[in-house]
Amino acid sequence: MLNWKRLVSAALGAVTILVLTVGVTATSAGAESNGGVRVMPLGDSITEGTQVPGGYRIGLWQRLAAGRYTVDFVGSQFNGPGSLGDHDHQGHPGWRIDQIDANITGWARTHNPRTVLLHIGTNDILQNYNVAGAPQRLSTLIDRITATVPEADVFVATIIPLSNAGQAAAARTFNAAVPGIVQAKVNSGRRVHLVDMHSKLTTSDLIDGIHPTAGGYDKMAAAWYAALQAVPGSIGQPGATPSPTPSSPAGPIRGVASGRCLDVANVSQANGAATQLWDCNGRSNQQWASTAAGELRVYGGKCLDVNAAGTADGTAVLIWDCNGQNNQKWRLNADGTVTALGSNKCLDVSAYGTANGSKIQIWTCHGGTNQKWARA
Repeated sequence: MLNWKRLVSAALGAVTILVLTVGVTATSAGAESNGGVRVMPLGDSITEGTQVPGGYRIGLWQRLAAGRYTVDFVGSQFNGPGSLGDHDHQGHPGWRIDQIDANITGWARTHNPRTVLLHIGTNDILQNYNVAGAPQRLSTLIDRITATVPEADVFVATIIPLSNAGQAAAARTFNAAVPGIVQAKVNSGRRVHLVDMHSKLTTSDLIDGIHPTAGGYDKMAAAWYAALQAVPGSIGQPGATPSPTPSSPAGPIRGVASGRCLDVANVSQANGAATQLWDCNGRSNQQWASTAAGELRVYGGKCLDVNAAGTADGTAVLIWDCNGQNNQKWRLNADGTVTALGSNKCLDVSAYGTANGSKIQIWTCHGGTNQKWARA
C-alpha cells in the first residue's frame, strides 16, 4: 500500500543546506522549486557557465523575475552566484551531443521539464568528433527529448561563434543544418523551436575564444527570453500564482488490484483529459506529486480533479489547471485509499477494472481493492 509517511520522511531527510557562492558546484542538489513552469537548461559548459558561473542563466532568471514569470529551473547540476535565484541546470562541461543523448531519457523522466533550452554541439567541433555526423546526432537527441516529454516545448539554439578559424568554419557548417532539422520536427507535429544564437554574439563576446564573457552570456539570456516569450505557455503567464512545493517526489501511483498505473490518457495536458489505468511506463503522464495543499499534480501545473466538482458515485476524475478548489484536494490514507475531500469519496477504478484504459472515478469508500493504491 501507499506508504505516505515513509515518502514524507524521505523527502524531509533529503533536504540539504546549500551555501550559495560564486562558482559553487555539486553533482546533485535539492531543487529550488517555487512550483513554477519547469525549464531545463540543457547542454555543455556554456549552459553550466564556465568562466562566469551561472552563465546565461543569471540574466535569463533576472528577466523572468522582472517579467513576473514563475519558473523553476530543473536539472541534476547546480551552480552560480546568489543573484541567480534558481541554480539547477543540466549543463555538463566537455560533453558532446552523443553524451547528452545517452543520459537525456533519465533526466527528462526525473525532472519532467515543460520547456527545454538546448545549446549543444560545441564540443563535437572542439574535439573534432565526427563533425560531419553532428547534425544527425542533434536530430536524434531532439527525437529522444520529444519522445520522453512529448508535451514539452524544445528550443534548439545554433551554437555561438568560436575564435579559432577552422573551428569557426565547422560551427557555421553545423549551424547551417540546424534550421532544417528543426523544421522537420515541426512538420512532424513536434513542439520544437529554432533560436538563432550564433548571430547574437561575436568573437569579441568570448573570454577565452570559446566561452562568453558576462556580457556575452547576457546576450544569450536576452535571446532565450525573447524566444520563450514568443511561445505561449513555455514560461507560463506573467504574475501567475506559484504552485505549492511538492511534499513528495513525483512518481507513479499503481492500482493494487491491477498493478497498472494512474495515467492521463494519450499523454494529454489539455483540461478535461481523462484519467485511466495503463501499463506503468515511466512517462510524464504517470508522474504524480502530492503537495502541501492536498493536490496530486501531474506535468507540474495540472491537478487530479473531480469533474465539475461532482459528488455523485461515478463522477469522472480528470486533470485540470490547478485552482485550489476542493475538488482538487485529496487525502492520502494509511490503508492505501485516496479520499476526494470535496465529496468524501474514494479514488476508484470503474467496475473493478484491471485492463488498460479502465476509467477512474470517485465512489463511496468500501475498502475494495479497486480503491487501493501504492507507489510503484
